[in-house]
Amino acid sequence: MTTLYLVATTGHPNYGDELIAATWLRHLARVAPDAEVWVDCPNPGPSNVLLGHLHPKARFTDTFWRLCWEAPADEPWEVASFVQHAFDNPGLAPRWVAGIELAARADLVHVIGGGFINGVWPRHIGLVAAAAAATRRSGARAVMTGQGLSPVAEEAQPLLRNLASRFELIDVRDEPSSALLTGGTCQVTSTGDDMFFGVETGLYRTDDHPEVMVCLQSDLLDVTVPALAGFLLDTLREWDVRPGQVGFVEGIPRVDREVFALVEHDLPGARFYPFSEIMDAGLPASAGQRWLSSRFHMHLVAAAAGAAGAAVSINSGYYTNKHRSLIERGSGWALSEGLTVPPSPGPGGFAPEVLRDLRAGKEKLAAAIYGA
Repeated sequence: MTTLYLVATTGHPNYGDELIAATWLRHLARVAPDAEVWVDCPNPGPSNVLLGHLHPKARFTDTFWRLCWEAPADEPWEVASFVQHAFDNPGLAPRWVAGIELAARADLVHVIGGGFINGVWPRHIGLVAAAAAATRRSGARAVMTGQGLSPVAEEAQPLLRNLASRFELIDVRDEPSSALLTGGTCQVTSTGDDMFFGVETGLYRTDDHPEVMVCLQSDLLDVTVPALAGFLLDTLREWDVRPGQVGFVEGIPRVDREVFALVEHDLPGARFYPFSEIMDAGLPASAGQRWLSSRFHMHLVAAAAGAAGAAVSINSGYYTNKHRSLIERGSGWALSEGLTVPPSPGPGGFAPEVLRDLRAGKEKLAAAIYGA
């Protein structure tokens, strides 16, 4: 039996991370329904509940993540060294020997897309090291897709390039990530975020579309939550929006409710859509809406529905690059930096032909990895 081993960051939960993993599991259900599919993620229990039904033989573990957490220091070189030594000598991590041996028997290790392997979380470079070490032992293939690798500390960049050289294929979602791998020996493509492979009508609800939608997070901020709340009220005033026209969506439970909690009394009639609801009923996004979002995947999925908007960069070292990667691919959104109130957006969203081309690039990539 073929064993496919996906490395993901599902189960936190996080809207974009869950959608990307769901996209690949659905694809594998079509092209490899008889394969045993393992998803290595930081929260395998919640991931199984959210995603386990999407492939008939999907199973969940956290071996790679445990090894990253077990490393004696945060520094990327030390994490990568510990993880690779653990694969060569599993007795260094005896509680995860069974998981190490499983990964070293897989026919393919696929680090699926997202922005979770970079200097924001320096231990996560150990995931790349684990994939390289597992496939070095087995002789199997290792691939990465839709990666957002920037920013990376300068001293860790040679490490990343060296680990990448052990992969058969690496696909990234933005130019800075591609530039980090320049000079390496691996094949690098840049087809954009993996969610371009998963945009479909089932992502969206067909009713209840407020005129203005908001998603503002309270994590990874360069600013305070109250400052973000004030920016939101100023923006809605500038856009001449009545409170009852506003909807809020939650990409990460609780984290994306804090701004709403500060302003809900100022916006009587505004609607809040919790994470669980948008996962079950779909995102309330459609053409003709105006969006204000700090979350990257809300930007992507709403723009794919034809919505116009402004992306709010709340972390210049991380989110600015992410949002620009979508704007450069044709989302039609503006970028607001430094909590500068953006003008009310005009028509926007990805043109249908642009979305078709972006999906076609992902389909070609998937065929290169898993066959037609």
